Amino acid sequence: MLLSVFFVLSSCNDSDKVAEEIAAIPMDLKISRFDREFAIAGEKGLPSLRKTYPYLFPAPDSVWIAKMKDSLQIELFQEVGNAFRSFEDEEEGLAQLFKHIKYYFPQYNVPKLITVTNDVDYNNRIILTDSLLFISLDNYLGPEHKYYGGFQRYIAKTLDRNYLVSDVASAFAKQVVPRPRDRSYLARMIYFGKELYLKDKLMPEASDGKKIGYSEEEMDWAIANEEPMWRNFIENEYLYSTDNKLNQRFLEPAPFSKFGLELDNESPGRLGRYIGWQIVRAFMENNDVSIVQLMPMPADEIFKKSNYKPRN
Repeated sequence: MLLSVFFVLSSCNDSDKVAEEIAAIPMDLKISRFDREFAIAGEKGLPSLRKTYPYLFPAPDSVWIAKMKDSLQIELFQEVGNAFRSFEDEEEGLAQLFKHIKYYFPQYNVPKLITVTNDVDYNNRIILTDSLLFISLDNYLGPEHKYYGGFQRYIAKTLDRNYLVSDVASAFAKQVVPRPRDRSYLARMIYFGKELYLKDKLMPEASDGKKIGYSEEEMDWAIANEEPMWRNFIENEYLYSTDNKLNQRFLEPAPFSKFGLELDNESPGRLGRYIGWQIVRAFMENNDVSIVQLMPMPADEIFKKSNYKPRN
């Protein structure tokens, strides 16, 4: 009993020390509101914008002048401007995220942040390069916004500013989590599990639902059904299968997961990612491995050393 109390206290002290070290990391984010600058620039302001943001102007001026005068674009700029009069909360969240990234990846160079619009191309809402981070604010106007009325619900619910920092964390994860060479379902589950575990470290104050993009009800469903989900995967011998259909059924964004059972319609999509996350969490709890060492580790090794057991 005394030993377990010691370990709990020791763990708390370590966590407090890490939090203090992260808080002490200086972070001066450079954020440019290009969406606003473009909206108010007018034709006369275009040369100045082109000079400041040359990488955003591959097309001739006539294309941008037409965009400035287009009624739909003008409305889009107004909607984004109204929703994001202030970017302070997001700036604070992003500053905290990049502090955590610098703590775990000290060599990382924080990019310049630029807010833009991209005609609600939600698949490219975040673009992260070596030196630039583009955030398309028209993809974060809230799930009930009129622009998203034609989207399926599982897509629209993620088009909310509450997911903005999490989406940036996902974009960073894709830079540091190697794509699996192994084509097995297990390898793909672990790949997404690493991304979500990385979010555990980079966004420690965020809810699990915010990290994976689940509502509270969807998160509760996943937790309550972890054991039967895992049993289904084992009984159907999915783990070492290379059937690409498993991607569509359990890993890719979808309105629900496809077990082929009556409960499918009650389930959230991407439950394979959730299970991969739990396996990686179990591995990190049971092994003395740093986050940087975890990234390239083979899925099979992680699984075997995780001693993963689903919650009943």
